Amino acid sequence: MDSHDAARIFKAIRRIVRAIDLRSREVSRATGLTIPQVVVLQGIADLGEVTTKALSDHADLSSATVVTILDKLEDKRLIERYRSKEDRRVVHARLTGEGESAVQALPWLLHEEFQKKFAARDPETQAMLIAAIAEIADMMDARNLDAAPILTTDDVPQ
Repeated sequence: MDSHDAARIFKAIRRIVRAIDLRSREVSRATGLTIPQVVVLQGIADLGEVTTKALSDHADLSSATVVTILDKLEDKRLIERYRSKEDRRVVHARLTGEGESAVQALPWLLHEEFQKKFAARDPETQAMLIAAIAEIADMMDARNLDAAPILTTDDVPQ
């Protein structure tokens, strides 16, 4: 790869990061939740009653980060945790009624304009774009990174 290609790739990735940052701020202002909190809350909605390990794998966040996020979601009464009846060492999380309502009101994490443009592509192009983004993430070794340092777990100012 020459330096011109490297600069073009870096610039494109930087534009994506900036767009995600702006969208993250919009979502946080609208919901009062950080993006990692939204991701974990949505993960619980998707997976049902779930363990921290399963949530960690689903959200691509470390178990320690997920525990911190679960603490904050529990403080907001959006989730509850309980010990398994079969194995007391295992702790499950599930949505509360307030959590279910919050999930129903969550905005899409990707901006509406992106969704429209993506939906306008044929299924083959959509699949190609998804595969290309996943491959770029793998090439950057993103699978081994915890997204929490980038997507803050701090509470959103109210």
